[in-house]
Amino acid sequence: MHPNVSRVVAAARDAGLEVTIERFPEGTRTAADAARAVGCEVGQIVKSLVFMADDVPVLALVSGSNRVDLDRLAASLGTDATRRADGDEARAATGFAIGGVPPFGHARPITVVVDRDLLAHDRLWAAAGLPDAVFAIGPDELVRVSGGRVAELAESA
Repeated sequence: MHPNVSRVVAAARDAGLEVTIERFPEGTRTAADAARAVGCEVGQIVKSLVFMADDVPVLALVSGSNRVDLDRLAASLGTDATRRADGDEARAATGFAIGGVPPFGHARPITVVVDRDLLAHDRLWAAAGLPDAVFAIGPDELVRVSGGRVAELAESA
């Protein structure tokens, strides 16, 4: 097992959750790719997106069908400004490259905010440390194991 995937499995196990990792050689880098690969709705895909909030990294776990509203994210964090982290910032904050960032198992503690729309699904799919690795998880477990707090993050339609 790849070390990145092992970290995710170990973090889940430490939290009392057993996950089964599925690998898709065609890749699951985007929400649409992941949904096609696992055979689910795009909204069931957990996008793990790193942002900088007043220059501090935060992780937003967002429904694959949503785009993050930066003002809503800032308000949920009580910060003045948020912006998308670049690849180096995301890797430094989580220990994982963009496209494979999991919702937990990071290199160091990070604040996590969970998109409320993820709670509407019984089963979600999240990255497992690599662009071709995912695992299924329930929304309650996602919130619990990630240590996230739920907030409205989606842009208005």
